[in-house]
Amino acid sequence: MVDPATGELQGRRERGAVSLARLNLLPFIYKLHYTWHVPFVGGIDVGTWLLGIVGIVWFFDSGIALILSFPSVKAWRQSFAFRMRRGGYALTFDMHRSGGVWIWGLLVVIALTSVSMNLSDPIVRPIVSVFSTLAPSITSHPELAPSGVPGARRLMREQILDTAVNDGARHALTEPPGALYYASALHAYGVGFFAPGQDHGDVGLGNAWLYYNASTGKPAGSSIPGRGSAGDIFMQAQFPLHSGRIAGIGGRILISAVGVAVAVLSATGLMIWLRKTSARRRSAALSAASAAKNISIPSSF
Repeated sequence: MVDPATGELQGRRERGAVSLARLNLLPFIYKLHYTWHVPFVGGIDVGTWLLGIVGIVWFFDSGIALILSFPSVKAWRQSFAFRMRRGGYALTFDMHRSGGVWIWGLLVVIALTSVSMNLSDPIVRPIVSVFSTLAPSITSHPELAPSGVPGARRLMREQILDTAVNDGARHALTEPPGALYYASALHAYGVGFFAPGQDHGDVGLGNAWLYYNASTGKPAGSSIPGRGSAGDIFMQAQFPLHSGRIAGIGGRILISAVGVAVAVLSATGLMIWLRKTSARRRSAALSAASAAKNISIPSSF
């Protein structure tokens, strides 16, 4: 991280390293969140697929959990209540069941958006395209080669930036260019439009991005918040929803709280499972002991 005015080094982060050192900690946690740092196998991003499948299971499990949380329609209020005075196992059970019911909608959104981000191209975009026309993504745009062009010449960043400024004005983008990067796998440039300090798009659907062929400078797609088909806008909303940024700092705090709640749901679920497993084992042992006592032993002569 460099001061744009003086060129002075302000800080460093090293992405990709499996390390808890201060230099690597935040990038390590971020990548752990969506890949578990599982390496590529045979060219397949196993970690991303694995967490995407976990998201799919979580999504459908949320539906099953909601049904199980309301065993009796007449007693629906019990599924929202917490038996604070009783404590013990009753409270543990209520924290798991009622806690899950209260935040069920948010859990479904997080599960669905996690699938959308990890498995966007292979699963989510094909499904969404059935209901709404989607603009080509940067990974499938006809202007770009899927695996880049080895040894191909690359335009200077200044040339791409000048083109992006003109295109930004044509698209009526109000923010200035705030970031420029080169994607070697696609041989493409990406230019983001945002004010200083807003590189993650802290409110709404995020920042506008324009993409270019790195050799020709020709446009290779765009992502402009709120523009495009209903399907395009749906896809734009996935990260802002998942991170809570769609609602600003309040949304981010809410999603952080939900993350803690998910940990509580997981812990209480494990406690309930262990208790029931232990009870079944004790019951089986008592049944076996009772059966043994009832066996008559032949008397000897």
